[in-house]
Amino acid sequence: MSLPSSIDVSTDTVVTYPDGDLTSTGTVLHLEPLADGRTAVVLDRTAFHPVDPVWPDQPADAGELTADGRSYPVVAAVVGATDGTTLYVGDAPVRTGTAGWAFVVAHLVDDVSGLEPGSTVTVAVDAERRRALSAGHTACHLASLALNDALAPLWTKEAPMDGRGRPNFDQLAITSSRILEDGSLDEYRIGKSLRKKGFAAAELASRLAEATEEIDRTLAGWVASGAGVSIVRDGDGRGLGERRRWRAELPEGIVEIPCGGTHVRGLDELAAITVALELGEADGALTLTMRTTARRA
Repeated sequence: MSLPSSIDVSTDTVVTYPDGDLTSTGTVLHLEPLADGRTAVVLDRTAFHPVDPVWPDQPADAGELTADGRSYPVVAAVVGATDGTTLYVGDAPVRTGTAGWAFVVAHLVDDVSGLEPGSTVTVAVDAERRRALSAGHTACHLASLALNDALAPLWTKEAPMDGRGRPNFDQLAITSSRILEDGSLDEYRIGKSLRKKGFAAAELASRLAEATEEIDRTLAGWVASGAGVSIVRDGDGRGLGERRRWRAELPEGIVEIPCGGTHVRGLDELAAITVALELGEADGALTLTMRTTARRA
């Protein structure tokens, strides 16, 4: 396999997963051998959702590429970036969307025999895994909003607000978020900084059971509404580096959260969302873990 001395990729990969697509057809733009023996396949267009190393909350899709009747299982997919001379796979020195760079979906495969730049490739995503991760991601956003609502009485000072006008505990305290199939796991740190901002951490333990019940009631109401869910793009293009927002048409009004993941198209696809809250301690600070479970309709 002969590779060019430069990367013939000047624009972002066109991504169709925000629209819910599970299949797509694209052209191979570049093949990049990696140190682990795999090869990164860059297409001009794909339905495959990659993991973003900067905020790796949602895992990559599973699936395969097909060309000339041959299947190429995708063992991983990650956001890549190129300045036209080097392709960085998963370790870009710039943030997604930086001017002068192209941001791409790198489909990692074990064997690319028969593939070359210019090959036409069909992308097929594992539909069940996508649905499960999409349900988990939508549930995660809704749970974060409901958590902010339930913890609002614990703020003694003005704080930045979320899209519903509640103090944004989720944004201020979160340390990690992991989208799971039909759920999510969010970790929060409640240290000196958050206390100084006005969060009454000492009252959290006594309010935990009540907060859990309140969150579950809020989520039950939202699910029962069957509210519409969509992805809003900034600009007219469909490039990977373009900013996107999750939007839910909740009964109390429309709410948006910046998001590059996949989601259900409406809350009528879900039968229930529930949470479990657990307090802990790490490095001298109070921690809160929220486990969210979604049950699909």
